[in-house]
Amino acid sequence: MGAGQSRSFRVSQLASTPRGTRRKGIYLLPNLLTTGGLFAGFYSIVAAIDGNFEAAAWAVFIAMFLDGTDGRVARMTSTESEFGKEFDSLADMVSFGLAPAIVTYQWGVERLAEYGAIWGRVGWLAAFLYAAAAAFRLARFNTNSATQDKRYFQGLASPPAAAAVASTVWIATDYGIEGLTALVAGVTITAVAGLLMMSRFRYPSFKDVNLTGRLRFAQLLLIPLVIIVISIEPPLVVFVLFMGYACFGPADWIWRRQRKRRDSRERGKA
Repeated sequence: MGAGQSRSFRVSQLASTPRGTRRKGIYLLPNLLTTGGLFAGFYSIVAAIDGNFEAAAWAVFIAMFLDGTDGRVARMTSTESEFGKEFDSLADMVSFGLAPAIVTYQWGVERLAEYGAIWGRVGWLAAFLYAAAAAFRLARFNTNSATQDKRYFQGLASPPAAAAVASTVWIATDYGIEGLTALVAGVTITAVAGLLMMSRFRYPSFKDVNLTGRLRFAQLLLIPLVIIVISIEPPLVVFVLFMGYACFGPADWIWRRQRKRRDSRERGKA
């Protein structure tokens, strides 16, 4: 193709392009935060393979913080996009699906085989259950997000589920908890966290919390109080917090069911 033909070809391309159309781009800030969360999840896997389980647990917590930040930043700066939603979901699968499962496997499941082949098989199947449940949970969230009540999650969200698993590994590593009992407890928590992600239990999302609103001066004391409580014994406090949140769904379901039965009995007496 000659120079004149190539110029005429480019001109015809420009002429065929509708006026006013622009190339689609991506917003930097929220996707940068999502990439940071993805890096934290990837580093958690690498740290677990290297046997640095405390760093692996911390990386999951950092990924959780960044995951909670990128969406809020996108909404506050009006930089939400379909690309960002899809990217965030894929990053969540790595950080809160694969990473906790691999961390659990490297920490305890691999050693369960020492107590018999059946223990090792049950252990890695529990880790796979968690990873599969995280994928199902994210897919369900993506398809039902438009119709769900924003105040609640249906099933345990993958970030707190990952934090519950990571805090289990952290507290066991920090306190030197070992043996078959500790390993079985860790695998059980991993499997139960996976089942809770696939459940229909209701969990508060805290999305209705207004971070830009005004607070009373006395309410500001809650911030240093929370920091002080966590600083007393970080592994134990973090473990209790996330395990308590994971148990909230079944406890709330039982309480609401009991209340409905009590109300129906009272209406029957009336």
